[in-house]
Amino acid sequence: MADTVSILDRIFTLELARVAEAAAVAAARLRGKGDEMAADQVAVDAMRTELNKLNIQGRVVIGEGERDEAPMLYIGEEVGSGKGPQVDIALDPLEGTTICAKNLPNSLAVIAIAERGNLLYAPDVYMEKIAIGPGFSAGLIDINASVKDNLAALAKAKGVDISRITTCILDRPRHAKLIKEVRETGAAIRLIGDGDVAGIIHTTDPEETGIDIYLGSGGAPEGVLAAAALRCIGGQMQGKLILDTIEKRDRAATMGVDDPKRIYTADDMARGDVLFAATGVTDGNMLAGVKFGKDAITTETIVMRSSSKTVREIKARHQNIGKFG
Repeated sequence: MADTVSILDRIFTLELARVAEAAAVAAARLRGKGDEMAADQVAVDAMRTELNKLNIQGRVVIGEGERDEAPMLYIGEEVGSGKGPQVDIALDPLEGTTICAKNLPNSLAVIAIAERGNLLYAPDVYMEKIAIGPGFSAGLIDINASVKDNLAALAKAKGVDISRITTCILDRPRHAKLIKEVRETGAAIRLIGDGDVAGIIHTTDPEETGIDIYLGSGGAPEGVLAAAALRCIGGQMQGKLILDTIEKRDRAATMGVDDPKRIYTADDMARGDVLFAATGVTDGNMLAGVKFGKDAITTETIVMRSSSKTVREIKARHQNIGKFG
């Protein structure tokens, strides 16, 4: 383990930024063009190319789907040079495909790396999620508690009326009941069309983003990525897989999920030393999107590490435009 950590120190922070940058630039060329699949594919291609340049024995545990459904970066795919430390990789080359296609805020290229066996091998199903930022006592939120109780507990901890709390929720028909329950408490809601990784991360800086808590269901893979980020910058998160069919329960069992009712914390989903990187594709609360200049491309990336709680903000000017095709 010591050897892996030293290699992470020396190489992976900057290298992970480069991987995210490449995917973001590729996707940004297609933002606003209305073609979600094309934007996602070029981001996948760019991220895979950069990953294969790294001296790692990488295994994708959160990817673009399972092998029969995804031609590249599928769950279980081996990436990297085949030399160096064994690591697990969670990635979303284009978090918010619809956002990118419509050129709306908060589309990202996202990747996380941890030592082998330390990222949850989550099936591609929905996960119920609740998350808040850092600075609160452990156990303040409870995924099994009522919406009213969770919002009241958070408001009390912040020393404000519940009407001052803003909840981030994916704008989906399945959340109609949840939205009604939140509004009945008097709390505000920020509905987002896509991108719940960004939505969860935004809870860590409510003064900047205006978001205090995340509630609702979204993809389990995105839950693992969000947990990786929270491990680095603090906060609380709980997730519960939605395994509402026999097929989903069987598939989860093949991936090592032995308790379909288990509640996962951020520490359960991303253990040990974790590195997380995200590059803005479109402008957002956290990162500016890719800018294409006459002679250079500008990117903004955030790279975080759990063991040191280090957060690096990288604004890069890429004068070799040909590097990104």
